[in-house]
Amino acid sequence: MLWALMLFLVTGSLYAQTKNQGVFKGIVVDAQTNKPLPFAAVQIADTTDGAITDDEGLFTIENIKPGYHAIKVTLLGYKTFISDALLVTNARSTYLQVSLSPSVVDIDEVKVRPSAFKEKVEAPIAFRSIPIEEIERNPGGNRDISKVIQSYPGVGSSVSFRNDLIVRGGGPSENRFFLDGVEIPTINHFTTQGASGGPTGILNVDFIREVNFYSGSYPTNFGMPLSSVLSFEQKDGNTDKMKFRATVGASDLALTADGPIGAKTTMVASARRSYLQFLFQLLDLPFLPTYNDVQFKIKHKFDSKNELTFIGIGAFDDLVLNEDANETEEQRYILGNIPTNNQWSYTLGAVYKHFYDKGYHTLILSNDRLDNSAEKYKDNVETVDNLNLNYNSYEMNTRFRYENHFYHENFKAVSGVSVQNVQYYNKTFQREYLGDEVVDYQYKTNLDYWKFGLFTQLTQAFFDQRLDLSLGLRIDGSSYASYMNNPFKQFAPRLSVKYNFTDKLSLNGYGARLYQLPVNTTLGYKDLEGNLVNKDNEITFISSDQLGLGLVLRPRENTVFSVEGFYKQYDKYPYSVQDSISTASQGGDFGVVGTEEVTSTSKGRAYGMETLYRNSDLKGFNVTASYTFFYSEFQDYRHVYIPSSWDVRHILALTVLKNLPKNWSIGARYRFQGGSPYTPYNEPKSSLKEAWDVQGQGYLDYAAFNTERLGSFSQLDLRVDKAWYYDKWTLMFYVDIQNVLATATDTPDVLVQQFDESGIPLTDPNDPNRYDLKYLDTSSGNMIPTIGIMVEF
Repeated sequence: MLWALMLFLVTGSLYAQTKNQGVFKGIVVDAQTNKPLPFAAVQIADTTDGAITDDEGLFTIENIKPGYHAIKVTLLGYKTFISDALLVTNARSTYLQVSLSPSVVDIDEVKVRPSAFKEKVEAPIAFRSIPIEEIERNPGGNRDISKVIQSYPGVGSSVSFRNDLIVRGGGPSENRFFLDGVEIPTINHFTTQGASGGPTGILNVDFIREVNFYSGSYPTNFGMPLSSVLSFEQKDGNTDKMKFRATVGASDLALTADGPIGAKTTMVASARRSYLQFLFQLLDLPFLPTYNDVQFKIKHKFDSKNELTFIGIGAFDDLVLNEDANETEEQRYILGNIPTNNQWSYTLGAVYKHFYDKGYHTLILSNDRLDNSAEKYKDNVETVDNLNLNYNSYEMNTRFRYENHFYHENFKAVSGVSVQNVQYYNKTFQREYLGDEVVDYQYKTNLDYWKFGLFTQLTQAFFDQRLDLSLGLRIDGSSYASYMNNPFKQFAPRLSVKYNFTDKLSLNGYGARLYQLPVNTTLGYKDLEGNLVNKDNEITFISSDQLGLGLVLRPRENTVFSVEGFYKQYDKYPYSVQDSISTASQGGDFGVVGTEEVTSTSKGRAYGMETLYRNSDLKGFNVTASYTFFYSEFQDYRHVYIPSSWDVRHILALTVLKNLPKNWSIGARYRFQGGSPYTPYNEPKSSLKEAWDVQGQGYLDYAAFNTERLGSFSQLDLRVDKAWYYDKWTLMFYVDIQNVLATATDTPDVLVQQFDESGIPLTDPNDPNRYDLKYLDTSSGNMIPTIGIMVEF
């Protein structure tokens, strides 16, 4: 069926005539003051097509061949700008606002060498800008940003079907996400509360203009990350007319609209609904997930100095069990331990910018909330006596941030303040096996506290821009406990350095002390007596000292090669009292993490090196290749460093894209990752009937934490794209094949019950108080083909 559909579309292309009627429109402004810039030269990259901006900074380039195109903008006194490649079609104009940064250096003394790969003065190392073309067409990514990021150095994953970001050996709870400057708590459906991962992304790629990814040297206005920052910049709405895009993706249907809603106002809005539950039911899987999301952006420009942006994103997720799928041992195992789950979340934000002669002010106000509920009955029989879990929780944040961006020649200062109100509610009933008895554990928490911070980032270029220095200072406090009130105890300095040996080669480095508050599920945990036991234990901020050093070579405009080394030292990480392990290894699975008693006594470290090669035109191929070698370790109860769950040692990724004639394109991505550590089961405890009946799965032997290691993981993904550009509409089609070689993924064997022919669990013949258990191999290696269709009109 798949190949028949592809043949039909290919045959249809014989009758399609591609005309060069694409239009690129935009405005060129000063990046510091937002003033329009006349007389700027705007050119379609690698062509002679172009235009000159008028007195209002506007430009229009017509009769462009449809497809992805970058533009190059030059103006005397400003740094040359090269955009990411943006899609141009006959059916609509493509709009882009270009912000040019002033260059105060005499161009007769210093060569200005532009690059297709963006740089940040505040983050000269551990920073990548990811173009939208790579996100749209990434093989195996299925237009999911979290999967695309895995092509870059330092980024690992927990398992192939999840979007956990494991960056430079840090866990999923150490990442921060921003959408047009507004912080969003998660970017995934069915998110793991207390972390950030999930099986599929919330963000609609149709909105995204560019993605900035920091794996170190974080600017101070991004708050308190420990491992990474993902900053997403969304497109502005079309200024000419309303346009639409309908998408049938690998697992969902989507409709996006963007266009003007007034003389000075534009909008982009979308809605998506999954059809994954129908596919899972056809495949006879024991769980049926449904997800939905909406997203919007409204931007109003009062004048050249004032603009206001509203953004919103929301998700509704529901997981139910398919109890008819119970024929195999694996199906029965999944039905026996997975709870039903319902989540909904939203973020609403407003961003106001006011430009002045030396920079601009930004005010950001937002509110976000995550509601999470789960329920589980023994044998899925809903009676009071069978209830093992009833979990209801929400987290709500109201955030305010003010920033002042000031520029003077080679000096830049970003200063501001952040204030955040946190409300956390949790009502839990959970049946647990503790010691040698079953305990009905229940508590109710209502937290209401504040976070506050002050920050500044001072950046100065010296010696005709040969040396760049960026000093960041930040202090943070919290009203959660009196011992957290003093923000100077969380004094977080950071320094970034860039030295240009030539216009092609630079040495870059950074050093930082960072802090992060533990997650709300930990701060709000209560013991059996109803005490905030972790507050009584004086849980406090996690701290991390980080260093990085690297060389960057930019031999040509379209090529960059970098080598970086990094070191991260963790202190005061939460340490599980019950399991005697650091919680740094948690967060790579579904459910909730952090709901346990801890102390701020764990220490850890992650260190290694990474390389990156990017060439947007290597004999017509777009190539991204990366390799990372690292260790991620935390101390055990003996104060000995042992591998964390993210200690895979080796990560290799190679992505190759190629544009072909007649609007075809192909791509391939290969990923290799070393084997993950894992913990064996405590078989004696797991086999006890009372223990097994409480959670429907085995118990890990934390005395042997991460003493075993899986085999390595590798996967080859292929993708083929085709586009037809008609006068008033565009049809785009892709075939994506994940794991084309059907390579098996090694996973730990799981303990399962054995059943008789009537479906009754077998008892251990030597002990009537124990079940007869066995190990089940759950490794899989299936090839996963998907198709996608997008129609613009």
